[in-house]
Amino acid sequence: MPANDRFMFMSSPTPNRPLLGLTILLVEDSRYASEAMRLLCQRSGARLRRADTIAHARQHLRTYRPGVIIVDMGLPDGSGADLIAELARAHPKVDVILGFSGDPSTEGAALAAGANDFLAKPVESLSSFQNKILSLLPVTRRPNGPREIVNDKIRPDLLTQREDLAAIRRALRQDTGDGDAGYAAQFAASLAHDLGDRTLEDAAEGYRSALHEGLPEKPAAARLSAVIQDRIAATPSF
Repeated sequence: MPANDRFMFMSSPTPNRPLLGLTILLVEDSRYASEAMRLLCQRSGARLRRADTIAHARQHLRTYRPGVIIVDMGLPDGSGADLIAELARAHPKVDVILGFSGDPSTEGAALAAGANDFLAKPVESLSSFQNKILSLLPVTRRPNGPREIVNDKIRPDLLTQREDLAAIRRALRQDTGDGDAGYAAQFAASLAHDLGDRTLEDAAEGYRSALHEGLPEKPAAARLSAVIQDRIAATPSF
C-alpha cells in the first residue's frame, strides 16, 4: 500500500478537523494560491502535496495516490483540462478531481474533461472549502455527528505574493515567442484576481488581448511590467 494510503487510514476525521487523514494533491503554479490551500488543509486536518506543473504531478502520482486532486486550469506546461482528462481515465481513479481557477469560463472545460466539480479562486472561507470537499467524498470518509462550522477567512503571507510577481516578471523578460508571453499574461491575471487588484488585472488583460487580437504587444507588455515592478517594490521581502 502506498505511503499516503497508509496515512489515510491511520487517522479518522473529527468535527473540528473534518478532513483528517485525507491527502490532497494540488497542481498549482502560484505560490500565493498554494499557500492559501496549505492553510485551508492545515486547519481542516488534511495533508497537502503540491506539484507546480503537469510533469511534476505525474511524478507524484507514480508514488502516491491522493484522495483528492485539485488542478489549476492554466499551468506552465499545458492545460489543466488535459491533466483532468488523464486522471479521469486512470484506474484506479482517485475519489475526487476538482478544477481550480479564478476564471469562471474554465469551469465547463474542467467538467467536460471529467472533474467532479470546480473550485473558484480565491478560496478564502474555511467552511466553504470543507463543505465542497466533504460533499464529494464517499460517506465513509466523512466525520460522524455534528461538525464545527468555522467561517474564518484565509490570508496567505505577502512573501508568496512577491514570489509570484517575480515569477511573472521573469516570464515576461524571457519571452521567446513559444508561449511564455501568454503564460505570463494568464498568470498575472489569475494572481490579480486572487488579490482583488484591479489595476494589475487590467494590465494583464490588456496584454492578453494584445497577444490574442494581433494588437501592438510592446506597449501592453511595458504597462504590465511597470505594474508588476510597482507591486514588487511595495511588497515586503521578509
